[in-house]
Amino acid sequence: MKMKGAQVLIECLREQGVDTIFGFPGGTVINIYDALYDTPDIRHILTAHEQGATHAADGYARATGKVGVVLVTSGPGAANTVTGIATAFRDSVPMVVITGQVARSLLGKETFQELDITTITKCITKKNYMVKQAAKLPEIIREAFEIARTGRPGPVLVDIPKDIQAAEVDYEPAAVDTGYKPEPVDMANGELELNLSRAVKAINRCKRPVIYVGGGIKISDSCSELKQFAEKINAPVACSLMGTGAFPGDHPYFMGMLGMHGSRCANLAITNCDLLIAVGARFSDRTICKADGFAPYAHIIHIDIDPAVFNRTKDINIPLCGDVKGFLNLLLDRVEEKPEGMWNKQIAEWKRTYAMKYKSNGALNPQYLLNKLHELTKGQSIVTTEVGQNQMWTAQYYPFAEPRDFISSGGLGTMGYGLGAAIGAAVGRPDRRIINVAGDGSFRMNLNELATLAKYRLPVVQVVMNNNALGMVRQWQRIFYNERYASTNLVDEMSFARIAEAFGIKSVVITCDDDVEETFKKVLKYDEPVVVECMIHPDDLVLPMVPAGEPITECIDDI
Repeated sequence: MKMKGAQVLIECLREQGVDTIFGFPGGTVINIYDALYDTPDIRHILTAHEQGATHAADGYARATGKVGVVLVTSGPGAANTVTGIATAFRDSVPMVVITGQVARSLLGKETFQELDITTITKCITKKNYMVKQAAKLPEIIREAFEIARTGRPGPVLVDIPKDIQAAEVDYEPAAVDTGYKPEPVDMANGELELNLSRAVKAINRCKRPVIYVGGGIKISDSCSELKQFAEKINAPVACSLMGTGAFPGDHPYFMGMLGMHGSRCANLAITNCDLLIAVGARFSDRTICKADGFAPYAHIIHIDIDPAVFNRTKDINIPLCGDVKGFLNLLLDRVEEKPEGMWNKQIAEWKRTYAMKYKSNGALNPQYLLNKLHELTKGQSIVTTEVGQNQMWTAQYYPFAEPRDFISSGGLGTMGYGLGAAIGAAVGRPDRRIINVAGDGSFRMNLNELATLAKYRLPVVQVVMNNNALGMVRQWQRIFYNERYASTNLVDEMSFARIAEAFGIKSVVITCDDDVEETFKKVLKYDEPVVVECMIHPDDLVLPMVPAGEPITECIDDI
């Protein structure tokens, strides 16, 4: 059948099971928005800014496991998506970004709102397209979704000129499998079989194993297999920031996050283990700190779907390239069950001795706030974060039990990410309470999205830790730069509570620990958005902390 290109796009989105689009209209996508007008089964969420749309699609994808979809106009609209695309790319989030473009006859003529967005985003997408032939539109859209969700997931951009949207296109419906189906592990590959056999032998003979978990565990939906594997070999588990939630936070084998702001127990275990099993992890600089001091006595097994991560920042002994779930199932079948021993007793002793703790400052402690928030929600919430101290405190003091309950920008570290992500999570998971934990610096970057919360009355609890500072940078200045606070002190008199009220959103201010429980008991019952402004001291620090360039054992516990 023949349809306009814009209508074909909508039909292709239906094929992919798309139920939500996040976007902002403009001149070069009017045809698509006109087609959406007659499409009640696809909900469009109008954000305040195109960057907010990309973060919302990202949060939606992480919370649901589906592909997030963004629709924006050309020129500045497309340019405003770049940070969100890069954020999704670094954290392997499946997303399809559809941008409008000027008509093909106007390309290359400095036309109003023309921008070569495919060149700009080439290095931060798995693939991108400009649709140059109308007949190719269905094929490109289907391929874009397939690429976005398979292998190591990531964002794909499709740039559609305005005349393509208006052109007549032959469209034939197609059955599409929208589920993630990784390639099975190829055990006919002799090298792979050899490496798997070496891995099994190393696991069976080791005395001090540690499992290091990254975000790939959650992406591959293999958290259950991970738990079975850890329990079979009685191995303690540490996670990267992106691996938070992949292993139950209250499990006796869980040591917490490792690395720059990791637990002392996790860092000591990594340093003293004789076998490190890295699963779905990148060995990022914030995790391993000084490479020579990371797992110095360990044989290293690395399981990941992306061969580019092997030996990139840390030399490994046994690479297993392929789907994490497939390899964990193979290892579960082949490794011997290990009894608990002296290593487990040592881990338990380190956990007791170096349990996370903080000093009470007589006012409002962010660590206490997060512990209490976890207690009151019984851990049954999806928590998004901004980037900085708020992010690290959340990872340290809010124990997550479910893999999709922690949503944060890890690889790129994008301030301004969390509120957009919370919007996407709230749209995709209306069955869960959504909480965004922010610092005042990050929140200043995205508070325009309060307009989106207000428009759709999304019941997001927006927590703003207000210390009138860019907290993490100020922390570095305090510890390493002789308290020379250059450009990190913010506006003392800014009231986020009053800003929220200007958007028609409820607000409350907390100034001390005594206010926390009663305030959140009320707030968590609201079925509408609310901003909770939490006044914390600028000298509250994220500890432990490993100085840059030092091994993970050389951490600062107190100032």
